[in-house]
Amino acid sequence: MLKFPGDTQVSNTHDNLLDDKKEVPVDDELEEKTSAKVTHNIVFVTSEASPYSKTGGLGDVCGSLPIALAARGHRVMVVTPRYLCGGPADRKFDGVVDLDCRIKVSCSGGVQEVVFFHEYKAGVDWVFVDHPSFHRPGNPYGDAYGAFGDNQFRFTLLCHAACEAPLVLALGGHIYGEKCLFLANDWHAGLVPVLLAAKYRPHGIYKDARSIVGVEPASTYSNFGLPPEWYGALGWIFPTWARTHALDTGEAVNILKGAIVTADRILTVSEGYSWEITTPEGGNGLDELLSSRKTVVNGITNGIDVNEWNSSLDEHIPSHYSLDDLSGKIECKIALQRELGLPIRPDCPLIGFIGRLDYQKGIDIILSGAPDLLQDDVQFIMLGSGEKQYEDWMRATEATFKDKFRGWVGFNVPISHRITAGCDILLMPSRFEPCGLNQLYAMRYGTVPVVHATGGLGDTVKTFNPFADEGKGEGTGWAFKPLTRESMLDALWVAIETYRKHKTSWGGLMKRGMERDYSWDNAAV
Repeated sequence: MLKFPGDTQVSNTHDNLLDDKKEVPVDDELEEKTSAKVTHNIVFVTSEASPYSKTGGLGDVCGSLPIALAARGHRVMVVTPRYLCGGPADRKFDGVVDLDCRIKVSCSGGVQEVVFFHEYKAGVDWVFVDHPSFHRPGNPYGDAYGAFGDNQFRFTLLCHAACEAPLVLALGGHIYGEKCLFLANDWHAGLVPVLLAAKYRPHGIYKDARSIVGVEPASTYSNFGLPPEWYGALGWIFPTWARTHALDTGEAVNILKGAIVTADRILTVSEGYSWEITTPEGGNGLDELLSSRKTVVNGITNGIDVNEWNSSLDEHIPSHYSLDDLSGKIECKIALQRELGLPIRPDCPLIGFIGRLDYQKGIDIILSGAPDLLQDDVQFIMLGSGEKQYEDWMRATEATFKDKFRGWVGFNVPISHRITAGCDILLMPSRFEPCGLNQLYAMRYGTVPVVHATGGLGDTVKTFNPFADEGKGEGTGWAFKPLTRESMLDALWVAIETYRKHKTSWGGLMKRGMERDYSWDNAAV
């Protein structure tokens, strides 16, 4: 997991450095930004930010939330690596400029030079940390052979550079300065709050800054560039059962622990998950520490890109529709059945699943319940890739239930949009889900979610109550628990019967889901 190399040394003093910097060209958009009323200086530190880099939800969050915060008048910087893989993806960095600012980072027994690049776009300063360790084929964390062996080193560079960026980069002619709010995202950025506490504040730097937020051999602590007396903040002892052999002392350093100890606020992506991580089942050994800091643990549900996920404009679906005119949704359903070779039956309940085929996503529960489900008069579509046993099961199930089941092994963005638009029900039986996005996409598209009531799924999907609101009903789907085959099937059968026999209630479910505000603007507030 994350590690942090050594001291960061700026090549000149900060004052001289600013004097010597090449000034960033100021365009009309930049002038508009600098004239806006600024409430806070906010610095995101992240290993990925869409569209520059993305492997999952973290990239979405750090590509969208900064823009929403900037639109509210804040001055926002995102600090992330400049990944170059030698392929067409490198074109994403065509618009960035070299700021001609270099800092020295001492780590892992040597001194590394880090360079800053910059692009101002959508009201945000996108700052890219450049170093040869970020230039290689693969994704941000690994390649076909597995995780990169120097990830500790790479993300240590990121954290040290991120702490220096507000002090040394004159963006639009002005530095951000010391009074910043750092948002350190995931373990890759976990050293940032530790550095603020251990390296900067003892010298009177960043005393007014605030920070919001894994495991390596103890012997690597010296790589982090932290004072020896701060070892206790990161020191970690594995329980006996988790040690590799009888002579293993279990000593390690845990960056995430250090971040939890030193951050001013601890933020998760849903209220439900903020509680779950304080329990033994959800805390992965950090539950007692998180419980001791529960007064500063909060949850804010993620937003979604409401431009990309807009059923009235979506370029990937065959027919557009909206809250005021839902007729296009039936056309999307018929087109999806036709595309996948299922019998065209507009009145047959169509269930969808989109996600990784692994234990966390509850695929084993789907596998155990599918034979009974498919005895009913339904159709079921699954899109995803993952463990070979589940991929093989999807192929075998399709061969057995040719008129009822389709399994698309792999991932395809256009087909994910068409499944979301064309299905009546989206199934998400995840074991844990910090936030979850597919249920938000589904509700925005009038597709009713059936989910395991965990984390963000339980927060965002409210179980249908037909008797509420003077018989008009309330709720946006079904959230079941416990996570068992029987509970999942019971919820699905209630949903299916509601779809078949209570069309008015079903229409209310669809419309209430579509009316919800899932935007990043809402999350930014």
